[in-house]
Amino acid sequence: MSVSVNQPLDLIIQNGMVVLADQVCRADIGIQDGKIAVICKKIEVPERTPVYNAENLHIFPGVVDAHVHFNEPALGHWEGFASGSASLAAGGCTTYIDMPLNGVPPTVRLSALQRKLEAAAGESHVDYALWGGLVPGNVKELQPLAEAGVIGFKAFMSCPGGEGEDIFAEVDDLTLYEGMKEIARLDKVLALHAESEAIVSQLGKQAQAAGKRSAQDFVATRPVLAELEAVNRALFYAEQTGCKLHFVHISSADAVQAITEAKAKGMDVTVETCPHYLALTANDLARIGPVAKCAPPLRSAEEQERLWAKVADGAIDIIASDHSPCPTALKQGNIFEAWGGISGAQSSLELMLEEGWRRRRIPLPQLARMLSLEPAKRFGLYPRKGEIAIGADADLALVDLTLTYTLAAEDLLYRHKHSPYVGKTFSCRVQAAFLRGAKVYELGEGVKGRAEGVWLRHQAAAYAEAAAAKVIANEGTE
Repeated sequence: MSVSVNQPLDLIIQNGMVVLADQVCRADIGIQDGKIAVICKKIEVPERTPVYNAENLHIFPGVVDAHVHFNEPALGHWEGFASGSASLAAGGCTTYIDMPLNGVPPTVRLSALQRKLEAAAGESHVDYALWGGLVPGNVKELQPLAEAGVIGFKAFMSCPGGEGEDIFAEVDDLTLYEGMKEIARLDKVLALHAESEAIVSQLGKQAQAAGKRSAQDFVATRPVLAELEAVNRALFYAEQTGCKLHFVHISSADAVQAITEAKAKGMDVTVETCPHYLALTANDLARIGPVAKCAPPLRSAEEQERLWAKVADGAIDIIASDHSPCPTALKQGNIFEAWGGISGAQSSLELMLEEGWRRRRIPLPQLARMLSLEPAKRFGLYPRKGEIAIGADADLALVDLTLTYTLAAEDLLYRHKHSPYVGKTFSCRVQAAFLRGAKVYELGEGVKGRAEGVWLRHQAAAYAEAAAAKVIANEGTE
């Protein structure tokens, strides 16, 4: 039975299998002014209303990738907003949150945020938010960054690498504690790379001094113990300060369990893992080489299955790519010296459908929750983002769950076309992506039109701006 709508519609997406928060059903989606206006079994198409036929396609909420590194400003030749956001669109991602560390300067003060915004303006094909950074010496910079609209703050408990004066350094314990107190006062979230620097740095030095160079040698220098120690230390500080925490790229079931126990005590903490920990193992690192190097490193097949069990149980809140690209030359040679970061953002949705839904029968709404709904909720983007619902932005990923293809380097839209997934065969493929009701990508045609992604300032910043405008207006009438 069709439903006649009384309002004008800009677009109707027909006949798709729609992945809602609690079910998958065949439905039409009516879009008006960039928002989802109607969801029903069948919309009676008004005259001259454009229609997109999604027959044989599943319609997912656009992925919200809370963890990418696009390296602007100054290191855009590593990736940049234009190529990075294009690759996300091709992977069904319509919103991302860019990390603060790899640009020059890193986003640890207001002036650096302004430079990043200048670099992003007119370049992003999908919508975006930005992280600020917590580093030694910048605790007083956190409030201006928060007021300007950063989504939260990121800190490293192990050395992220880099040289020069203006680098993103890891936090010492006092900085971590004082930073947490300030972030709690600002009612923001602290995202943490949780590995013990004391453990991984010493193990790394010992391995290289002994002439060890293999992939398994590298993995051994960054054990689960280092992750677990850092997680527990951060949880202790968070308990003392009341700071909201988000643990990024957790690679072990034991660390997930520690976080789950903290939640049970009433702590405000979430956990993220990445597709590479769920799709690749340490044996793949040995086979592929530095292109699959990351930190924490890929784990054993046994550890991977334990992590999948946590996914199935609902213990993982968010799946994010941790897309960390670099020039191909930096992904060669000694595994210890090669750049540590995986280029994978374009493949996140397809990987989770392949490994999670098809191989392990994780329900589609559960995968959509981790990829879209929970990151949108955690970082203040919901209900605008994260879900196919009336009133939400019409951000949609259309996927053919029956189309088999083998990923080739030329399929990648990254600036540097390397990825550990090149050569992998998928039994699904993103067909199209819509951002606020406008098609931004179609398979066979590529990314569409101008880059019209917008900056999603944190809601609190919008409130502050409105309050400031009201004060100015009142002053003008006195």
